[in-house]
Amino acid sequence: MGYTKDKRKGVFQGVGRWIRRQSPRVKTTMGVFVAVTSFIFLWLVVHNHDNLFVISEVSHFIGIAFLIYKLFKERTCAGLSLKTQVLTAIFLAFRLYCSLIMEYDIHTLLDTATLVTTLVVIFMIRFKLKSTYMADKDTISLLLVIIPCAVLAFLIHPQTNHYFVNRLIWAFSAYLETVSILPQLRVMQNTKIVESFTANYVFALGVARFLACANWILHIIDSGGSFLTRYGNGYWPPMVVLCEMIQTFIFTDFCYYYVKSVMGGDLLLRLPSGVV
Repeated sequence: MGYTKDKRKGVFQGVGRWIRRQSPRVKTTMGVFVAVTSFIFLWLVVHNHDNLFVISEVSHFIGIAFLIYKLFKERTCAGLSLKTQVLTAIFLAFRLYCSLIMEYDIHTLLDTATLVTTLVVIFMIRFKLKSTYMADKDTISLLLVIIPCAVLAFLIHPQTNHYFVNRLIWAFSAYLETVSILPQLRVMQNTKIVESFTANYVFALGVARFLACANWILHIIDSGGSFLTRYGNGYWPPMVVLCEMIQTFIFTDFCYYYVKSVMGGDLLLRLPSGVV
């Protein structure tokens, strides 16, 4: 058993070293190939593509559950970004508001559950485990994230028959979701070593973003492009797709090193310079 595990670890490390030796063009080509193959697989296997967004939200909830388990089991919030949790709570609250007034459905329930668990994480970091919070590593300013999203929401938002304020809130929540993970990535960049529960959380978010991106792209393909006008003409529909693609891209490097670490049997994820 040990030999098999060591052999598997050696093979995977060998593949990882081979990939790292390739030129940026080759790495990009391989990444595009994997992404396209994954999209084709989802297109063939998942017949109702709306389910991809539901699975995406479930994956986000599972990621938060990893954090709660870490906080209550290990009694430490070291390596976690309070600012990412605050940004997450903000965009979830705004998205939940839009869901309640526009389309009360399964997404409303999932967003409610994720928001509640996120608030629990914030409470634990802010009050119960404050002494273990690495504030010196959590260095991204909230205003530098929120203000650009608010300005962009004012400039580009859905053209629907809902009230103007509601359309702004909808757009703001979408833009804020795109960049909400940045403080957490900065914390990991500053520490370089990520313990398993935090790594599981970020990987779950990466999976969620990929599935959400796949949901949009496959809907566009199935509709022959008409899905882009579902929420009005103009810049909003392609901007939403762009946001989903940016989110997926942000997680790409981390997810690669996460899979590499898991396949190698490592409990801690060590990030090399330049990652995230």
